[in-house]
Amino acid sequence: MSAASSTIAGVRGGRSAPAQPVNILWLTSGLGCDGDSIAMTSATNPSLEDLLRGCLPGMPPIIIHNPLLAYENGGSFLEAFEDAAAGLLDPFVLVLEGSVPNEEINGDGHWAGLGVDPASGQPILTTSWLDRLAPKAAVVLALGTCAAYGGIPAMSNNPTGAMGLRDYLGWRWTSRRGIPIINLPGCPVLPDSITETLLKVVLHVAGLGPAPELDRQGRPIEIFGRTVHEGCNRAGLAESGLFADAHGDSRCLVKLGCKGPIVKCNVPVRGWINGLGGCPNVGGICMACTMPGFPDKYMPFMAAAVGARLYASAARLAHGPIVRHLRELRIRRTFDVEPPWRRPGAQLRSGYQRSCPGAPAAAHSRARPAVALW
Repeated sequence: MSAASSTIAGVRGGRSAPAQPVNILWLTSGLGCDGDSIAMTSATNPSLEDLLRGCLPGMPPIIIHNPLLAYENGGSFLEAFEDAAAGLLDPFVLVLEGSVPNEEINGDGHWAGLGVDPASGQPILTTSWLDRLAPKAAVVLALGTCAAYGGIPAMSNNPTGAMGLRDYLGWRWTSRRGIPIINLPGCPVLPDSITETLLKVVLHVAGLGPAPELDRQGRPIEIFGRTVHEGCNRAGLAESGLFADAHGDSRCLVKLGCKGPIVKCNVPVRGWINGLGGCPNVGGICMACTMPGFPDKYMPFMAAAVGARLYASAARLAHGPIVRHLRELRIRRTFDVEPPWRRPGAQLRSGYQRSCPGAPAAAHSRARPAVALW
């Protein structure tokens, strides 16, 4: 999907679309699996097609240069990257997918690259593209846990010295518009989170919206503002001390290794595709794939951490049964019972007073509504 195949023009919302498109230069040549590009194709709100066809009112034209999705290849595909590096393509957003290798320790070879330098006949290193493109980009997006923090290629005992984009450019680095690197972690990233973030970034670049608000790890707060546990439909079961002992159990999965209470991720709330699916929503544990310390700090994945075991024991043996008993008692005696005036009879007992002169007075049963104390 490059300039020749996805330029968008037309009229949106009764107004002419902006003449100048926003280009998205997408490097998939980091150390990774292209999983985020694949995931993006299943986004629905907004979909990739919505972005490319300009279906959303007011949005500028978008051109995505992604080697996985492009029709062009070889030198034709790299023209946009060379133009951007030369300052001939503006504005553009730079996206990195995959972690950054340490090319200072590559010996006689290289770890990762995209394209061939015609002068030397050698691969153009991914780090070279980053050095050339990042200073000229309006916004830089690290897509996926590998690009954001290093991810699996950067785990203990790796030979490449892999790291996240902020580790490479610097955690205080900002784009020429003063925007820090936006980290969008996930393995892969939730599809709708990719397209939603791209849309917001493009709108900001076009002067039509604010930049995403980021937390101290560079993540959009709107997406990563709460934990998996806070958005999980099993969280109430944990509060009541109800924990699964085996997979297939509908209770809280913390004892089976779920890292939900300490992981920032919106999958339980948003679902995976069309609002459906996602790890805990379909009975799987959260493996913390969106977190900076993934995977090393969370292995073995299927084993509960000490803190999780203590939390489960306290909830199961102490406050959980008490809270559950009192809540069930209140439900049974108060909230699961109809009001007493809903009965047949010759008298109106709801408390309503007739105001017509001469009308017989209603018998009143001043039943107080139940107060929700739980």
